[in-house]
Amino acid sequence: MTTALARRTPSPAAAYTPPPEGLVHRVAGLRRTSPGRLQLILAALLTLGLLTGLIAGLTAHAASSGTAGLGDRAQPLLVKAESVWSALADADTTAAQAFLAGGLEPDTLTQRYDADLAAAGTSLAGAARLVPAGSEAATAIDGLSVGLAKYAALVATARADNRQGLPLGASYLTAASTLNRDTLQPQAQALFRIATDEIDAGYDSAHSSWWLIAMLVLAVALGVALLWAQGYLSRTTHRTFNVPLVAATGLFALLILLTVTVFANQRNHLGEAAREGSEPVATFARLHIAVLTERADEALTLAARGSADREKDFDQTTATIDFGDTRLEPAHEFAVAARQQHDAYLATHDQVRGLSEGGDYDGAVALAVGDQASRQFGELRTTLEGAIDNREAAFTEQIGAAGEWLDLLTLIGPLLALGICALAVFGIRARLEEYR
Repeated sequence: MTTALARRTPSPAAAYTPPPEGLVHRVAGLRRTSPGRLQLILAALLTLGLLTGLIAGLTAHAASSGTAGLGDRAQPLLVKAESVWSALADADTTAAQAFLAGGLEPDTLTQRYDADLAAAGTSLAGAARLVPAGSEAATAIDGLSVGLAKYAALVATARADNRQGLPLGASYLTAASTLNRDTLQPQAQALFRIATDEIDAGYDSAHSSWWLIAMLVLAVALGVALLWAQGYLSRTTHRTFNVPLVAATGLFALLILLTVTVFANQRNHLGEAAREGSEPVATFARLHIAVLTERADEALTLAARGSADREKDFDQTTATIDFGDTRLEPAHEFAVAARQQHDAYLATHDQVRGLSEGGDYDGAVALAVGDQASRQFGELRTTLEGAIDNREAAFTEQIGAAGEWLDLLTLIGPLLALGICALAVFGIRARLEEYR
């Protein structure tokens, strides 16, 4: 019995198990000694410093990439989409006007129509290089490329019949216009919308909000750690200042000042790029399409001998035109000039409508394709195209200014953080040497 009991009762030596010497226990043990606490402070400063430098570089890189993407891809895609859309609308207008002339079309209208088709094809090719294969934009571009060839074939048939005096030409012209308006222009409008969405996404990417939040959190933590470390050393070593840590704090302040300045500059110019560039460009582009649609409605109404549907389309389109849109304020002089020119064109159109409804078809056609209406509409179109070019230039300028210093911060941010870490090592090591 005694022997069995002895076997079941472990000896004191056998019952003792030494505590595990894991990393957590070793770190916890450092808190019990002054050198250990200094090592923990140094580790915290190095960790926060390196993370702050890394995030600063990544934030600047993300903002730089997003800003560059706006100028290199999103805005060019918007311009290409607007070019395709306006070229299709102008081709519709020009084809109808040429048809009204009867017989052999005027060279100026033929050349303009051919130039519109060439511009649409060139812009489609340029847009295709800016979008990924299989995307919604790529699908719209493919559809436009196929439809453009069909449209050109219908117009060619209408022109051939018209030269021979065959009334069937008007039917082919109507079919071509229907294809243009109901299929091609909506596809171009969809591409324009996609480009507009890309610009909105580009602004979000350029702002890099999540990266900035992460950097702000780390910067606050590093600043607090630097100040607390100096306060701790001042209390425990009876020295007012630790010169290397003071210098590290100076570098930290420089990093924060540089970061705030660079990103404030970027945010300011991004806002100006939207206000002065992309928003007016999109608004002027829609106005440009609208006035081209008006002109095409007028010509097609006459070509169809007074179709009420086209006049209704004309009135509906006119109701959407607003040259007082607040988004046009940065190009106020263009908007004012366009409004005056549009009013003059509408007055001439009212005369055309009056002649047509009064039975003077030849007089209506002569006025619609004559020098007065052509000059008025040409001035209006030139003003709108000039406004778009002007605002595109403003956008490019603002985007260029927004991207300034971001690439520099991508490099300098991590370097300043490494300098902070190096100075922290020098400052803490000097105190650690005193315990050896």
